Amino acid sequence: MDKILIRGLKVDAILGIYEHERVIPQPVQLDLTLFTDERDPDQDDVIDTCVDYEKVSLLVRDYVISARKMTVEALVEEVAEICLSLEKVREVTVRVLKTNAIGFTDGVGVEIHRKNR
Repeated sequence: MDKILIRGLKVDAILGIYEHERVIPQPVQLDLTLFTDERDPDQDDVIDTCVDYEKVSLLVRDYVISARKMTVEALVEEVAEICLSLEKVREVTVRVLKTNAIGFTDGVGVEIHRKNR
């Protein structure tokens, strides 16, 4: 199985349960690992046969900006579902970090791994 890596996707989003988190967007960082099978010798070096990581990044970024979730757990599950809806993605690992949530950490968050059924 092949991996497509998207690391450090930065988004300012409404995410959290506290009043200030519901009003002021805060920095969120996502790491995505998309598992796929990119072996197709007949289509070598053709973007239309690959998972387009720019399109994935934009799709996830736009969703996170608009989602306005209360919990990181809910957000990470929905981002995984978005990724798994893409044609060639068989599995996905999604990590979401709130980078300013606790001042003495680099970030706190949730990481999950999901498979298409």
